[in-house]
Amino acid sequence: MQYTAPLRDIQFVMHELLDSQSHYARLPAYAELDTETVNSYLEAAADFAQSVLSPLNRTGDIEGCRFEDGNVYTPTGFKQAYESYCELGFPALTAEPEYGGMGLPTTLSSAVSEMMGTANWSFSMYPGLSHGAIATIEHHGTDEQKATYLEKLNTGLWSGTMCLTEAHAGSDLGIIKTRAMPNDDGSYAITGQKIFISAGEHDLTENIIHIVLARLPDAPAGTKGISLFIVPKFLVNADGSIGARNGVTCGSIEHKMGIKASATCVMNFDGATGYLIGPENRGLNCMFTFMNVARIGTAIQGLTAAQFAFQGAITYAKDRTAMRAISGVKDKDKAADRIIHHPAVRNMILTTKAFAEGGRALVYYLSQYADIVHKGAGVDGVDVKFADDMLSLLTPIAKAFLTETGFESANHGVQVYGGHGFISEWGMEQNVRDTRIACLYEGTTEIQSLDLLGRKVMGSQGRMLANFTKIIHKFCKEHEENDALGQFIRPLAKLNKQWGDITARIGLQGTQNPDALGAAAVDYLYFSGYVTLAYLWARMAVVAQVKLDEYDADLDSDKSLHGDYGFYDAKIKTAQFYFTKLLPRTAVHVARINSGEETLMAMDIEQFVY
Repeated sequence: MQYTAPLRDIQFVMHELLDSQSHYARLPAYAELDTETVNSYLEAAADFAQSVLSPLNRTGDIEGCRFEDGNVYTPTGFKQAYESYCELGFPALTAEPEYGGMGLPTTLSSAVSEMMGTANWSFSMYPGLSHGAIATIEHHGTDEQKATYLEKLNTGLWSGTMCLTEAHAGSDLGIIKTRAMPNDDGSYAITGQKIFISAGEHDLTENIIHIVLARLPDAPAGTKGISLFIVPKFLVNADGSIGARNGVTCGSIEHKMGIKASATCVMNFDGATGYLIGPENRGLNCMFTFMNVARIGTAIQGLTAAQFAFQGAITYAKDRTAMRAISGVKDKDKAADRIIHHPAVRNMILTTKAFAEGGRALVYYLSQYADIVHKGAGVDGVDVKFADDMLSLLTPIAKAFLTETGFESANHGVQVYGGHGFISEWGMEQNVRDTRIACLYEGTTEIQSLDLLGRKVMGSQGRMLANFTKIIHKFCKEHEENDALGQFIRPLAKLNKQWGDITARIGLQGTQNPDALGAAAVDYLYFSGYVTLAYLWARMAVVAQVKLDEYDADLDSDKSLHGDYGFYDAKIKTAQFYFTKLLPRTAVHVARINSGEETLMAMDIEQFVY
């Protein structure tokens, strides 16, 4: 399948739904960024994604990465594509100008990442991992560390990784064993093994800068005893040139279900020279700087899976013929009707469309709060604390809900193709394999659910959730008298109130039995995700309805001459589908939440084998 960037919808979300121009005007760092400039970056990214990355997607899956004598070789064409990617300046989009960056907002880079990722997710993993390393050094590095690493990372000459987990630890980072022993010169000797390290070794850049979690000799147990270190593949000389090879090597690469062109490495640290970044024993706190960045990136993967499935499914369904439509012949010139006429097929395609377009709105909405957190400090009228709270609340929702709905959409893509969907050449089965990991890494859906309910909602005594439900309530009040929008506003207002009621009930149950929180968490996250997307779909419907009303009021004009009339009309119809066919799923999640934890916890461990 050849990817086509959905520029019209990307521009709709950025400029019409979220009013990016007003958003940027509030932040002095972005005040000079106008719509024309934004569109030029989007068009350049779309062209690169379509013409360079998309053709490499299937060949990269077929070839995969090659591991020989500790070296990793990326598939044919990847190295040349990466060089072009860097020449176009994409690695430096959001980086600070002081260190070779363009200083552009996260909202723009999220849109660029979406297009790159939909065209070729495996490729996008390589520069994507650098963003977290850059953010960590920017926020916690010394002036010397910034001067040593940032410019080369920002230009893409070097790349970065996150070396966190170990074979016995998984997501429980409090039990990692990698050690950091102080050296006489102020550096540290890092010894241990890390697994699942994306882009840990490859042939795209001349150096790789690893951000590594490790323990100092006298560190306290658990998460309070973890420090963070910079460990370069090659040591860096005083003049910035490449020095001797460091004691960090790739032991192997994983044989995976998907994203085969992205190297997932086992990394061995054998007394490797590392440099402390941030305070001792505060590594986990520093790590969350790049974890939020990484989780937004993972949410984007869920969006890309839905978009890829939608594009493939609609293209195929408009061409493939099978049987006659149950309501009568549709394509009289054909032996059978195209499958787009069958309601069951339309249901699958509209589901992928609703999740893709709704997911796009959520990622870009989330990214606006990231812009404020990044550049809003000290700006009059900009509440950075509120933005940070919103980012904290919405990140686990976006990461988990969008990856799960993205995976659902990917499966619909296969189903629409029927038997052909199971065949590699069509690209749908690769989409399923590539996106399955998104539900797992950066914290599984179940872990994100506990983070949302336990840490973000209950941990803030409901304050973070109230921030968002007040926004939704205000929106509903503003439009409650609009009869045309009642089909969206009334159910949204009801669910928004129910969100608060359910939260209070779970909180009360949790005080009596902590397992009640764990039992409710996943369904709570799904409920939260559906309501969050409902809010954004209602907002999109408002924007679309205003435009349609303007066209309808122009009595001297033929509506068909308005090229965008169909676009806005389709937006309303997709919102209607979301509210009538997908949003009712919330009722099932409420029923599951209300059922409590008893049936989950009643069985003895020994009884599971019967």
